[in-house]
Amino acid sequence: MPTLFEKVWRDHLIADLGAGFGLLHVDRHLLHDLSGPAGLRAITQRGLPVRRPDLTFATPDHCVSTVPGRTDASSRQGARNVPALRADCTAAGIRLFDINDAEQGIAHVIGPELGLTLPGTLIVCGDSHTCTHGGLGAMAWGIGTSEVAHVLATQTIIERRPRTMQVEFTGTPGPGVTPKDMILALIAQVGAAGGNGHAAEYTGAAVTALDVEGRMTLCNLSIELGARIGMVAPDQTTFDYLQRTPGAPKGDRWRAALAWWQTLHSDADAQFDRRVTLATDHLAPQISWGTSPAHTIAIDGRIPDPLSAPDADTRGAWRAALDYMDLQPGATLLGTPVQHVFIGSCSNSRLTDLVAAAAVVRGRKVAEGVRAWVVPGSQQVKREAESLGLHDVFRDAGFEWREPGCSMCVAANGETVAAGERCVSTSNRNFVGRQGPGARTHLASPATAAAAAVTGVITDVRRLAAPS
Repeated sequence: MPTLFEKVWRDHLIADLGAGFGLLHVDRHLLHDLSGPAGLRAITQRGLPVRRPDLTFATPDHCVSTVPGRTDASSRQGARNVPALRADCTAAGIRLFDINDAEQGIAHVIGPELGLTLPGTLIVCGDSHTCTHGGLGAMAWGIGTSEVAHVLATQTIIERRPRTMQVEFTGTPGPGVTPKDMILALIAQVGAAGGNGHAAEYTGAAVTALDVEGRMTLCNLSIELGARIGMVAPDQTTFDYLQRTPGAPKGDRWRAALAWWQTLHSDADAQFDRRVTLATDHLAPQISWGTSPAHTIAIDGRIPDPLSAPDADTRGAWRAALDYMDLQPGATLLGTPVQHVFIGSCSNSRLTDLVAAAAVVRGRKVAEGVRAWVVPGSQQVKREAESLGLHDVFRDAGFEWREPGCSMCVAANGETVAAGERCVSTSNRNFVGRQGPGARTHLASPATAAAAAVTGVITDVRRLAAPS
């Protein structure tokens, strides 16, 4: 019997091309300011129109500055790319959520909150973290620039059918343990290539208990374990979330859609190509120590010794990571001074993330010598956070409260960490130079990042007493 992935794949398959490849219909195509202009330029040069502008949506997020009062010209790359995206979308009739529109934000944040992301839809975008949308039961993955052009021209995608992988998170996470900790622990367990060639489905009691935003965080980092696709079966939590979104079906269309969505789950006897289990009952908050999300340990754990690595390649990678991060094997990260804290990105910039961070920050001050930023994932998140007074909590503590965008996650907009300095970041990648040449990134949850900001060092958030 079929898995969730197999049901959605089958529903979108136009033609079996052989050798494992299929031609699939695309329901939503998301564009951004980094790869969008190149894709649109490619089809224009060939004299081709956008096949379905009504199914294509664009937003500037990668290149835009997040400084308050920003304009296109607030970042060098934004000055070049944002006007190009605007002009191309106007010419093609594509809906653009522009730099200061009420709906602007990171593509993988605004898609779900606007109701563009629906269970059972196929979504692509020229960004590897498109898998985020799987948190609502969509089948979504990132594509390259040439594929962006192909989708613009045909509203189809050619893809090799992946194998299936079930990841079961059992138990009930304890205090301080978040979806970010769950997925980082999984990547540490199976490795950055553990999901290669697979579509991952996240199941288990610990997943069912999550809100939709937490499920999106799990799916967001699917690519970091090698799986281009991550999915969570939609349930009542999903349906309640969608009913509040402007783009969800209404009336009879809602009832018809709901009847279909309720069938979108793996059958009880579905066969997966691989199964992985991770128990969350005794899981600690997690933090990365190296230059891959797989280089992750418990917050109170010890940095591994390359001599204990399972093979020569891993041993070399660990040594290189330790050299880059200026860390020693066997040491703990606790107490390591940090110079930057970044709370944002498509992993952790939604309202629930900011609420969790604010709970740690409230009544405290950012430590001396730490630059701390909060970058909401969208204008809607920013408005909702401000209605709760979260911006005042962060500002009073000494954080910068900024405009929506990818910001310091990808550093394509001039927002970087200086060489040799450390950043505890809620983003999804800690590769060499990801946050700027020579930057040293430690991936963590919003709560753990907030704890580092107010103490000035990497801290176990579970050890922070409530402020008096």
